[in-house]
Amino acid sequence: MKPFEISRVYDAPRAKVWQAWTEPSRLKHWWGPRGFTVHTCKVDLRPGGTFLYGMKAPDGSDVWGKFVYREIKAPEKLVFLVAFSDPQGGLTRHPSSPDWPEYILSSVQFTAQGPKKTKVSVSWIPHEASEAERKAFEAGRASMTQGWGGTLDQLEAYLSE
Repeated sequence: MKPFEISRVYDAPRAKVWQAWTEPSRLKHWWGPRGFTVHTCKVDLRPGGTFLYGMKAPDGSDVWGKFVYREIKAPEKLVFLVAFSDPQGGLTRHPSSPDWPEYILSSVQFTAQGPKKTKVSVSWIPHEASEAERKAFEAGRASMTQGWGGTLDQLEAYLSE
C-alpha cells in the first residue's frame, strides 16, 4: 500500500516550524482541519510520550485524538502513531467511519531550505490494519488531502503572524 503524502514549504526557519509542531502553547493555535478549534492540548514530547488533543468541530461536537511518539529527532523528524481518542487518552474509532484504521503511522520531516524556509513533508500509512481498514484508508485519500491541506494552511497562517 502506498502512503498518503503531502508537503508544504513555509517562509519560516526550521526551528520555528519545529516549535509550532512540538510546543502545546503553539500547537493549539493551528492544529486540526479548517473550522476546528483546539480546546485541549497536552504534549509529552519523548519516545512513548503522547500528544492528546481535543477539538471543537464546526457542528459543535468534540473530537479527540492522540499521537504516541515513536521517534523524535529535533528539529528534523517526528514519527508517531495517530489514533482517535477519548478525553482520557483511551482509544476510540473514527466518529463517522467505523472502518477507518485504528492507528496511522505518521512521519513528519522538517527540511531546511536555506536559513528562512522549511519544507514540511507528512507521510501517513495504516498501521497493523485489517483489509477493511486499508480499503477505508484508500477511499479516504481525497478527505485526507482536504483535511491536511486545511491543517497546513492554518500552520502557514500561524507562522506568518
